Amino acid sequence: MNFTILGGSGFIGGHLRRHLGERGHRVDAPARDVRLEGQPLGHVIYAIGLTGDFRSRPFDTVEAHVSLLSRLLAATTFESWLYLSSTRVVRGASLGRPVREDDAVAVQPSPDALYDLSKLAGEALCVAQLASTVRVARLSNVYGPGQGADTFLGSVVAALRRGEDVEIREAPTSSKDYVHVDDVCVLLERIALEGRARTYHVASGESVTHDELAGRLRALTGRHITFAPQAPQRAFPPLDVSRVQSEFGFRARRLLDHLSELLAPMRANVEAPRT
Repeated sequence: MNFTILGGSGFIGGHLRRHLGERGHRVDAPARDVRLEGQPLGHVIYAIGLTGDFRSRPFDTVEAHVSLLSRLLAATTFESWLYLSSTRVVRGASLGRPVREDDAVAVQPSPDALYDLSKLAGEALCVAQLASTVRVARLSNVYGPGQGADTFLGSVVAALRRGEDVEIREAPTSSKDYVHVDDVCVLLERIALEGRARTYHVASGESVTHDELAGRLRALTGRHITFAPQAPQRAFPPLDVSRVQSEFGFRARRLLDHLSELLAPMRANVEAPRT
């Protein structure tokens, strides 16, 4: 199969390139300035987007999540198109039952909601296409080797790898759903080639509290990991992943069982003087 990864130089895009290549697919990851109009792109995975810097780059955020997407959808030919969105768009849902892909999404317009709204606009543009092979994958908090420090987990791991203690500025009861990048790559390939629905949650389906995370990291590193006094709670709603489980037999690995993988370089440095 021929795949085109748009945004192939990023964390997820880079892992996707390696995974798809190892699976025997032909993979192209064109640079941002390459003209693609009129070209047959095969199976497209649209991984272009902004994360931690969207607040300071609002126009670039809309360009990446909506405007560029619109131009390329209209001007290229492809066998399938998979738009990478985010489970952040459902953060306004109730903390009760797990959120399904087809549940209504509530977003209050604000500067902080620009990411959510632009991703939802991109989703709407995709599902408005008549072709059922234009799909959306909402990614949860993706972790794994090579992740950047612009996410909560990435910043904590980066500090620990530098041998620093950590103060978390969110309440211990705050929680997130984490999914390993290797699990993400497997799912994205299958959704692109076999998906029967239009929208999928790519997540573990398990919420991990900051307190659970801190406890495991303390045990692995021996560092002091504390919480700022009166820090706000930031808990995301649980996610329903029955769609990827039923269609693809998906079972996610657990974050708490794989933290040592993220800390391996630091652990090697710490243990070296003892030998």
